[in-house]
Amino acid sequence: MSLTSAKSGRPAYDSRLVRRIFDRRAAKFGEVAFLPREIAGRMRERLEYIKVSPTSMLDAGCGAGDDLPLLRERFPEAPLVGVDLSHSMLARALPHSAGDAGWRRLLPAALQRSLGVRGPRLAQADFGALPFASGAFDFIWSNLALHWHSQPDLVLPEWQRVLEPNGLLMFSTLGPDTLRELRGAYAEVEAAHGAPSRAHVIDFVDMHDLGDMLVESGFEIPVMDQETLTITYKSPGSLLADVRRWGAYPHRREEAGTARARRLHAALLEALEARRRADGTIALTFEVIYGHAWKAVPRTTADGHAIVRVEDIVRRRPG
Repeated sequence: MSLTSAKSGRPAYDSRLVRRIFDRRAAKFGEVAFLPREIAGRMRERLEYIKVSPTSMLDAGCGAGDDLPLLRERFPEAPLVGVDLSHSMLARALPHSAGDAGWRRLLPAALQRSLGVRGPRLAQADFGALPFASGAFDFIWSNLALHWHSQPDLVLPEWQRVLEPNGLLMFSTLGPDTLRELRGAYAEVEAAHGAPSRAHVIDFVDMHDLGDMLVESGFEIPVMDQETLTITYKSPGSLLADVRRWGAYPHRREEAGTARARRLHAALLEALEARRRADGTIALTFEVIYGHAWKAVPRTTADGHAIVRVEDIVRRRPG
């Protein structure tokens, strides 16, 4: 039995399970970090076309901190906070806290200030329930993290909350075509062996649905974009090993060690082998979704009075 969200119909989010998954995978995550690093570079290129000068930044789902130097280089004067659910991933982010002893980054903020700590600060927290005041940041960056949360319709309002009005959200995530070869191979194996159909990769959200969620969450002028990347492998085993390092299996433990599980795994390797292309490689697809949007300026006060902006008054003047 599994819990589902009544609003979205997607599996309920279990933060403790996700934390354990990434704590276990932290040691080897660097072996597949080439993908988020590549996407970070493409996000940086998109950022060059957006006029923004943040005074406070949040990297939501910073993982091992690979994007922190990029953000510091781009906006060297803006304080930067990196947040991740996994303590083991944050421990690997400590070397990116340049300018002071890395261990001090995990101290309370007040103590960091008293010690004169400079550079990015790190916090262990769920990016869907952030420990920050409303309007604490005017720029949120999130690279290939949102899809790890099974209920993005709950995450986006939280990101909107901690942004200042007119603050910018910029993110990347994975779309439904991601790992389609692996899903297809699993479906073939289950059909051939009479096994019940199960979800074998996490449930990725469609780009248009994410755009709708942004608007419903209080963002405006959302810009969504998508591209397909292909990674090739020499063997089915190396492909599956990378998928495990990414943690892209559903948030549950696969049965293992039984004779039936071994038979199904052998059949899966054969199904992937059958997908070998003319050049001898096995392809794995990633649908990468990029999005950015601005936090809408409130139209009414807390007690219901309308807020009229000066520029709107000037725009309405005749002549």
